Amino acid sequence: MSHPQLAIVIVNYRTAGLTIDCLRSLEPQALSIGAKVFVTDNLSGDDSIQRISTAIAENGWSNWATLMPLERNGGFAYGNNAAIKVLLQSDVRPDYILLLNPDTLARDEAVAALLDFMEKHPHIGIAGSRLEDPDGTPQRSAFRFHTIASEFEGGVRLSLVSRLLKNKLVAPPVSDEACPTQWLAGASMMVRRQVFEQIGLLDEAYFMYFEEVDFCLRSARAGWQCWYVPTSRVVHLVGQASGVTDPRLRKRRPDYWFESRRRYFIKNHGALRAMLADAAWAVGFSLWRVRRFLQRRPDNDPPKLLADFVRHSVFVRGFAA
Repeated sequence: MSHPQLAIVIVNYRTAGLTIDCLRSLEPQALSIGAKVFVTDNLSGDDSIQRISTAIAENGWSNWATLMPLERNGGFAYGNNAAIKVLLQSDVRPDYILLLNPDTLARDEAVAALLDFMEKHPHIGIAGSRLEDPDGTPQRSAFRFHTIASEFEGGVRLSLVSRLLKNKLVAPPVSDEACPTQWLAGASMMVRRQVFEQIGLLDEAYFMYFEEVDFCLRSARAGWQCWYVPTSRVVHLVGQASGVTDPRLRKRRPDYWFESRRRYFIKNHGALRAMLADAAWAVGFSLWRVRRFLQRRPDNDPPKLLADFVRHSVFVRGFAA
């Protein structure tokens, strides 16, 4: 059976062990469908290049896996774009490009399920996997675009507000059926080549986070549909690649997360809506912190989250995206 040309891009930054495990999970699928895998290394500065190149050679993966060392750590979009540019300029351009996190493990037929879905639905530009914990518990990975209302709901964390704004929730309940969605987690996201050709690459002004939201919004504005495909099951070891969203760590959120969020709102919704979104989240989160204190709930928020948010808000940093 012939398959359309598929390329898979994985960005590594000091996660050699995770990347090697991801490659191992991809081996049977890469061989069965003829996919090529490109691992870009964002100047890790550790032993990543040596470990990954050794794993590729010793496991006989060199016929389908290629390591591309990069000259700097330019972030997630930069790392993906470095490979995508080469692919789009090659003599044999792939029909599809799958963006895959290093902290993922592809279940059996996960890649083929996305590929088959895209082949059957030529009007769909982007399709994403069901992300799940190692025990099979599904993670929310199909989302709605952020709005002023959703920012308030996300900050206040009150069930009554969530019920009233159920159609605005950024992370709706997980669906068991394939369904359209507004944006997908970039941990496992397949993109039709024509989407890149029409709207361009990922925006490298985002160092990390919100680049996939921005890309899906640009795609939607260009008329492409985005779908969630739960038959494609991918284990996502949440936060282990970046350390930012790992629920076990409770680390202070890095500056680039806030900068990416501010850029997204200003770039796509303008200065006024960005200001209102900032105010909505800050007010909601302040109310939540008061309620958490009065109800003596555990404090699971990243340290200094509100102070860091305000410091990076449009009220302090202005409207430069």
